[in-house]
Amino acid sequence: MNEDIVIPVAFFITVIVIAVGIPIARAIARAIDRKTLTPAAPPELMQRFERMEQSIDAIAVEVERISEAQRFTTKLLSDRAAPERALPPREPGA
Repeated sequence: MNEDIVIPVAFFITVIVIAVGIPIARAIARAIDRKTLTPAAPPELMQRFERMEQSIDAIAVEVERISEAQRFTTKLLSDRAAPERALPPREPGA
């Protein structure tokens, strides 16, 4: 082979290898990442999580009801005490 042509041939072979190799390397890396990001959870664990989520939702509803009842009771107590404060003070002898 002629020594003048070796460098250009090596350059073009390198460019082709890089152009084909980089997408293949990225695809392999993504496949490896997907395998590590999605661990397989057993179905029993998923069912347990579902029950826990439902229980937490039920507790949240009950806490909201308790807070509404507390606000209502506080309003009743404050409304009941308000008329006493609104009366003018009594004058002696009246």
